[in-house]
Amino acid sequence: MQLKLSEQMMKYYPLLMALITGGMTLGANSTPLSPHQPQAPGYYRMALGDWQITAVSDGTVTVPFDKLLTDITPQALQQHMAQANLPLQAETSINAFVINTGQQLILVDAGAGDLFKEAGGHLPDNLRAAGIAPEAIDMVLLTHIHADHSGGVQRDGKPVFPNATVRVDKRDVDFWLDPAHKQQVEEGQRHTFAESERSLRPVIDAGKLSTFHAPVQIIPGIEAIPAAGHTPGSVIYRVTHGGKTVMLWGDIIHAHPVQLPQPKVAIHFDVDRPQAIATREKVLAQVAQEGDWVAAAHIAFPGIGKVMKADTGYRWVPVNYSAQGN
Repeated sequence: MQLKLSEQMMKYYPLLMALITGGMTLGANSTPLSPHQPQAPGYYRMALGDWQITAVSDGTVTVPFDKLLTDITPQALQQHMAQANLPLQAETSINAFVINTGQQLILVDAGAGDLFKEAGGHLPDNLRAAGIAPEAIDMVLLTHIHADHSGGVQRDGKPVFPNATVRVDKRDVDFWLDPAHKQQVEEGQRHTFAESERSLRPVIDAGKLSTFHAPVQIIPGIEAIPAAGHTPGSVIYRVTHGGKTVMLWGDIIHAHPVQLPQPKVAIHFDVDRPQAIATREKVLAQVAQEGDWVAAAHIAFPGIGKVMKADTGYRWVPVNYSAQGN
């Protein structure tokens, strides 16, 4: 009896030692787990009466704010970013949002597709993880035409959302799909014209692009509000339902630790910098006064929260996590 027990002990001794020393994990697969696992699929749900908004991540991109932000001293920039425990070159969310009305699935912004390489293009997978097939999207609303908002409407020359109408303000289509406007933007942003053509041409060829001229009602409860400056046709989508209002904005804010306390700080991506600043000041004052929810493209995922008045400018208060999605 003792001999049999010793044989069993010897048989399993290497396994026991591997477990004790951390070289192996229990489970069907004995391969050690990598210490660098990816995040869980990026989606977060929020109720809007009997509608639902789902924030979906397209990825993150590191933005060199020390090179791109304007109208701020290096010392002030360093101070604001440090107070948020962020470096000057910060990993920045690319957020999109699905509005489920019970009748339609409406996607606001489409991420970067393959234009940002591995930094973006994760929206379709995260949609599926959230139980939303890209083929089920009925409408795509673009806040504006820039790579990280419109690049994801196509992949390999085909629409990613084949059954969806893509809607965008006509002023952005007229601007970004006409290379004659290249001289109106900084040299470092002129690549946007080729990217816009590449992104939207498959949608246009499929007869799926539909323009509007804001302000306009998209459907009852969803209105496109003009927010020009960052681009000529930038808009905010105001969604009101079930006693709540959510303002879905694209690039009103890029670096919230900086541009909320100092709204006059601009970014080199702005086509019309003075107009972009004026729009930001107007929008921030409005949402802070009215207490509306905000769903922001470039505030840390899920990008949902409220803007509050502060001693200097404004501050961001993120949504409190709700297991029920309230």
